[in-house]
Amino acid sequence: MNKLGSVILSTALLALPVRGLAAYQAGDVKDGGSISGTVKFKGTAPAPKKPDISKDKEVCAKSPKTDPSLVVNNGNIANAVITITDIQKGKKIETKKVTLDQKGCEYHPHVLAFPAGSTVEILNPDGILHNIHSYSKVNSPFNQAQPKFKKTLDVKIDKPEAIEVKCDVHGWMHGWLIATENPYFAVTDNSGSFKLTDVPAGTYNVEVWQEKLGKTSQKVTVKPKDDAKVNFELSGK
Repeated sequence: MNKLGSVILSTALLALPVRGLAAYQAGDVKDGGSISGTVKFKGTAPAPKKPDISKDKEVCAKSPKTDPSLVVNNGNIANAVITITDIQKGKKIETKKVTLDQKGCEYHPHVLAFPAGSTVEILNPDGILHNIHSYSKVNSPFNQAQPKFKKTLDVKIDKPEAIEVKCDVHGWMHGWLIATENPYFAVTDNSGSFKLTDVPAGTYNVEVWQEKLGKTSQKVTVKPKDDAKVNFELSGK
């Protein structure tokens, strides 16, 4: 891994540690509220870079590509991860199979968040060789070739962790698997928006993380059946 990759990975691992809180208690949430808001870029966002498509151009260069590690639309940041870091009781955790697609030699979605204990189904519809390589520290790392005949690959992520994944065949391909320790998480959409639902009344630490810009947090108070608004600004300094 190059130096930049190491720095990014270290930042991510700090973002979603195993915090050692009392075990999360899942149950029904009565009169729950919500937390919603946006994540914005402070200042002028850098122009997106275009990767060097040097291999399998007949497949990988069909559509234009830009570096997905920082996506800013009209000042709004996509693919930022929102979590409640200190909630100990709330709605049920639903582990399930989630999908990471490699169509067109890109990871879709670029940031995939899910509860720890879920299974990630990795798709290869491209008809060429991909090799997905995880840089896990808490979970067991995986390094799996997907030849054109191997359309799907299942990997279970048991523990909370932010995991960078790369393709060893196509160097520009990278993404993130975010395994969370509770069900209160979201990934911002192209408008930088997010919403967490069925949150019990109380005051919580709400954290935002973005792979290039790091993390920050705010205390947010949720009232019964009310939507608490919180907005974040991240800068590239």
